[in-house]
Amino acid sequence: MSLVELIAQADDRALAAGGLACLDRCVPLLGGDDEVLRPLWTSLAEGAVGETWGQCLEQARAKLPAPFEEPGEEPGAGEGPAAESGEDRAVRLARAMLATAPAVPAGAPVREWADACSLASLRIHRLLEVMAPADGADDIDSRREGRTDGMSPLVAAELRRQVTVFELLAGTGAGGLRQVLAVSTEGRRILRAVVSRRARGRS
Repeated sequence: MSLVELIAQADDRALAAGGLACLDRCVPLLGGDDEVLRPLWTSLAEGAVGETWGQCLEQARAKLPAPFEEPGEEPGAGEGPAAESGEDRAVRLARAMLATAPAVPAGAPVREWADACSLASLRIHRLLEVMAPADGADDIDSRREGRTDGMSPLVAAELRRQVTVFELLAGTGAGGLRQVLAVSTEGRRILRAVVSRRARGRS
């Protein structure tokens, strides 16, 4: 199934984990350490919803040094003013992913958030890809629907990770969540290396 189909069939827990995994991989853009979102992962593993997730979410926001966008900013919407650099737009998208996370990971809000995080994370990887093609925002939508020819390596890898995450979460318990965390950790290390390489290139 395509990523769009997998997201459409996912339940609330899978959607929350899918959105969280996208955000987790983009933590290097927010100046956070590798453990800043760990309480949110723990709350999902324990089956927590509502208050526990919301408390962990507020703690994560307080720990991240960078300010984040107001909730009115949709994480998948656009890529910012033309004057912004690719990395500036990537950071803005990552901040919006955190800002728009629902206080209760259930129903329409978590579905909308997971879908928007999927789009935002793919756009972030495209913005940070040195050899990325000059395609438009609609191209990301087509990638999620299964048209993957000519993709840049960084975006292709992120798309595979997102598909893997939802496949692992389909009908699995805590074991699937541990595998999802491992996939996300690998992706975060890759993105951190990309960000570091770009920073060295500017120095």
